[in-house]
Amino acid sequence: MPVTAARAVRTWRRPAAAWSPCPTRLSVGVGSLTTVNAGERIQELADQVVALRDAYYRGSPLVADAEYDAIEDELRALIEANPGLTPDPNPLEQVGAPSVLHAPVRHSRPMLSLEKATKPEQVAAFFDRFPGQPVAVMPKLDGLSVAVVYEDGRLVRAVTRGDGTTGDDVTALVRALVDGVPERIDAPGRVEVRGEAVMLRSIFAAYNAAHPDKPLINPRNAAAGTLRAKDPATVSERRLQFFGFDLDTSAEAAADLGQALRALGLEAADMQVCADAEQAQAAITEIERSRNERDYDLDGAVLRLADREAYAAAGTRSNSPRGALAFKFAAEEKTTVLLDVVWDVGKTGKIAPVAHLEPVFVGGTTVTRATLANQEVIRARGIRIGDTVLVRRAGDVIPFVAGVLDESKRTGAEREIVPPTTCPSCQQPLTEQGNSRELFCTNASCPAQTTRRLIHWASRAAADIEAVGPVWIERLAESGDLDNPPDFYTLTKERLLEFDRIGETSAARMIESIAASRNVGLRRALIGLAIPMASEGTASRLCRAGFRTLEEVADAGEERLVAVEDIGPRVAASLTEHLTRLRPELKRLRERGVSLDVREEDLPPVVAAGAPLAGKTVVVTGAINDPRSGEKVPRPAFQRLCEKAGATIASSVSANTDLLITGAEVGASKLAKAEKLGVQVTDQAQIWPQLIDAGIA
Repeated sequence: MPVTAARAVRTWRRPAAAWSPCPTRLSVGVGSLTTVNAGERIQELADQVVALRDAYYRGSPLVADAEYDAIEDELRALIEANPGLTPDPNPLEQVGAPSVLHAPVRHSRPMLSLEKATKPEQVAAFFDRFPGQPVAVMPKLDGLSVAVVYEDGRLVRAVTRGDGTTGDDVTALVRALVDGVPERIDAPGRVEVRGEAVMLRSIFAAYNAAHPDKPLINPRNAAAGTLRAKDPATVSERRLQFFGFDLDTSAEAAADLGQALRALGLEAADMQVCADAEQAQAAITEIERSRNERDYDLDGAVLRLADREAYAAAGTRSNSPRGALAFKFAAEEKTTVLLDVVWDVGKTGKIAPVAHLEPVFVGGTTVTRATLANQEVIRARGIRIGDTVLVRRAGDVIPFVAGVLDESKRTGAEREIVPPTTCPSCQQPLTEQGNSRELFCTNASCPAQTTRRLIHWASRAAADIEAVGPVWIERLAESGDLDNPPDFYTLTKERLLEFDRIGETSAARMIESIAASRNVGLRRALIGLAIPMASEGTASRLCRAGFRTLEEVADAGEERLVAVEDIGPRVAASLTEHLTRLRPELKRLRERGVSLDVREEDLPPVVAAGAPLAGKTVVVTGAINDPRSGEKVPRPAFQRLCEKAGATIASSVSANTDLLITGAEVGASKLAKAEKLGVQVTDQAQIWPQLIDAGIA
């Protein structure tokens, strides 16, 4: 079979009996067909070519090469005789292996994050870096970033941002479901347009109205879920809209980004070109003012050099383009009615109040639940059931009740929030702890705590049993299969297959994920046991203090534990008490092949000769990327490199901090604190060369 072309995935449906991959009549005399018949025959042959190529590239050809060639020759002849009936796309013009939905695709250049700003002074500083250059200000859309690629005017690929280096091929889904991405553009060569695929609020509302039994959570999650679908037909009602914000082309195009995108027939984000910081700040203010009037979600504004050549010339840092800036809006706040308060049992036995609210759209999602922290916060803010309250949410932060809108407008029907005296799950008496009078259930057999602890053991920070999610953990706990962490390691594929909705593939993945978690090690196992007051930092410090096994920590005694840096008497007492209680579980974990020994990665690093960061206390914040590949580097891995360079890593900025190393998406609070304390702030781009030159990275 010739490999002249293969489909760029099309969405088509045809009954199985409508054609045969091995037709008895391989050719029809071109002159013997009417125009109507020719059109039908062309479409039939085009569909056959697409299906046969797919089978060929999957390694399961359905016909011999000669038969395939005959089908393709007939199609070519019919198209030449009837050019007005050429199918779009024409499979004879498409070259290469077929696009595989969700296959990983490496970006031609990294899709970087943007430097963050929250203050007008940062906007002014951006203009100062590029004197005389106009800046385009546009809404920062809250959807899914996608790169669409054209070759010689035809759409050939659409890829999600992914980790910035590699994304998922979503060509079929974009073709079928995303408006604003034309199949053809009038431009030669290779053209790449980057932008945001969003679900418009009007589409979101219409979909939820039509599907009250399975509503979408918010437009952003809906956009991401739509482009993760395995078949466009299953999400056909979820239309998305594409807004371009970046253009890379060797062809002639307008220098102005917005004009260049519109000339190609692509919809650009709502851009306003500003000559100075004052105009830009006014544009930002207007975008924030009108955020609720627009048909799409946004969480800020983007400033970008309006001239494409100037933007390219500005270059990039290791993780962000120099010619762009993201201005983040403050937390969004809305009012709603507090309907009730439910007391939730956590993994350590802490009983936390959760507000149940009249649904309110805030911060890009419909909120029905929010945190109330503890009973002292409730008392201090004077919150009652029935009050009209302020609900605040920013980004992915858990929504919280900030206070009462106006106590003077109470009707008298409001009710005091009365904390429970017994556990909502096991009905055992509760105890109060700390100045905030936080409530705790101390019953180690409490069913709610058991489930939460199991979920925590399987979490990414602990054993990382990725394939067994919270819903299945709850079902396995209810069935009696899971009661404590060692029980994960007695599950079998055969037992899992007894549950409804678990098939062979899912069961195999679960067992593989559990098996991989046996190498959990001391640090992550201690995190997974959810011991009160013992943080992830506590676990790391114990590893670096010379403890080799979790049993050694259990046997250490409070005096030895207190000798470890930053572990006080209360933490030491909690570790001793709970690890003594959990000793039978530790034994069962060992018996089932689970490692509780310190891992190499958790030991103190060997400091390199001529360590460039020797003697410095360092805080790392933001997303980290290796400048050599553009690939994302986990922050703990980068911190480990800094330690090999002689640094002492701290988790927060203080007067003892020597250096704040910043990546992308830096939080404003750490920058502000560093500025206040006079701590040196250094971009990761200045640190990487030192690590590389020292042979550390």
